[in-house]
Amino acid sequence: MRDRAARVLMVVVAVLLALFVLQPYVTGFLFSAREPRPVAARGDLSDYERSTIRVFETVAPSVVQVVALSGRGPAGGGPAGSGTGFIWDAAGHVVTNNHVVENGSSFVVRLASGEVLPAEVVGRAPNYDLAVLRVQRQGGLPAPVPVGSSADLKVGQTAYAIGNPFGLDQSLTTGIISALKRRLPTSGGREVADVIQTDAAINPGNSGGPLLDSSGRLIGVNTAIFSPSGTNAGIGFAIPVDVVNRVVPELIRSGRVPTPGIGILAGDETLAAQLGVNGVIVAGVVPGSPADQAGLRGIDPRAGIIGDIIVGVEDAPVRHLPDLTDRLEQTGVGNTINLKVLRDNRTRTIEVRIVDVGEQGPPNRRP
Repeated sequence: MRDRAARVLMVVVAVLLALFVLQPYVTGFLFSAREPRPVAARGDLSDYERSTIRVFETVAPSVVQVVALSGRGPAGGGPAGSGTGFIWDAAGHVVTNNHVVENGSSFVVRLASGEVLPAEVVGRAPNYDLAVLRVQRQGGLPAPVPVGSSADLKVGQTAYAIGNPFGLDQSLTTGIISALKRRLPTSGGREVADVIQTDAAINPGNSGGPLLDSSGRLIGVNTAIFSPSGTNAGIGFAIPVDVVNRVVPELIRSGRVPTPGIGILAGDETLAAQLGVNGVIVAGVVPGSPADQAGLRGIDPRAGIIGDIIVGVEDAPVRHLPDLTDRLEQTGVGNTINLKVLRDNRTRTIEVRIVDVGEQGPPNRRP
């Protein structure tokens, strides 16, 4: 009986071992999908997904790649920079960043369709990091991107960016408006006020592309990122569309944007901080300028006199140079403005005329 039980046990163990070894093969034979699987029905897209798709399909055809070349002629030269742009009007004007085109001598624009068109720069505004090109073809271009407003933006609302990060064209990223009223230094030596901050992914190649709201309207032009690594870190900046909508027509009309100023050289803010001064120190006055005619005084190094300190403009305080330049731009060339000036520990009001100082040399620290 014992031998019989042992034989039975050995047979059972052998069968179980065989089943264990053969199980993958049996499963593969019985359950392998040798034919295409049935397609599962998709549920309805969410409202957010439909909105995102609508924004992209509407605006993406109007977003282009801008390539700056180092040489002229039909063959062009080596690439001197590239970025994104978008169709501004039916005449073929394309808006992008100044830093995208500043090192190029010839330019091409690649449409969303893949067609490559030669283009020329019609105007640049380094103070706003904006530039306008015009493609050398009439008709048959995508529709201009609808223009919105940046005056009523709210932190937290959805933002969409379309561009060519790392040359990967027609890329859409989404996020929110993270902050408003940022300041952004530009290569022109000034600062753009009311800059939009977004966490929509912006990488090299996105520069000059549109930042859009949920209706697909232009609310800003992507211009910079804050990133130690040079890639997206969740902090991108866009020039507000209200500035763009004021600057671009000027560039189309005359190729440049007036730089409102009064003819002073502003002192370094480090000096003002060391002296405990809240305001703009007048380091120097341009001879014959409105500031000179109004009697403003600069630093007198021989007498050791600081000179005038601009502490207010109209009814607003002036603590830093951008406070003054912003108000000059809002008031405009050809108008007058009242400055509150601290001199000899006394505050006085001086009326000064605003002129275009853009052609009087480098604009750095010259309001």
